[in-house]
Order: sequence, then structure tokens, then C-alpha cells
Amino acid sequence: MNAKTKALLDQARQLSPEERIKLIEDLQSSLESIDPEIDREWAEEARDRLNAYRRGEIEAITLAEAIAGLAKR
Repeated sequence: MNAKTKALLDQARQLSPEERIKLIEDLQSSLESIDPEIDREWAEEARDRLNAYRRGEIEAITLAEAIAGLAKR
């Protein structure tokens, strides 16, 4: 986290709970404007992976295993 982000976080923590909720909602909505083409491609990728799993071509791992793998990086 850079200094600017840390300063913003420190300021946000000083807001009332209602103001923090509004800030969180506003920030989240700013991330939700996804390019429809990217959204479509991710949905297609998810379908392809699910179908490959159902055909036995790939195996699934648990969330704990996925997180452990990321922690090793």
C-alpha cells in the first residue's frame, strides 16, 4: 500500500459508520462497470471449465488448497 492510499485509509477510518458504508458502496459501484465483452468471455471460460470438470478432464481443489497455493507465492 502506497503512502497516498494509506492516508486515504486513515481518513476513511475517521468517518462515521454511515459515511464509511456510503464510501464503500461508492467505491464498489465504481468497480462494477465491467466491459460486457470481458464479462461474456469470463462467463464462457467458467462454462468451459465446468464442462471440462464434469467430463473428468480437470480436477477441482478446495478453497483451502487454492489459498495455500497462493500463500506459497
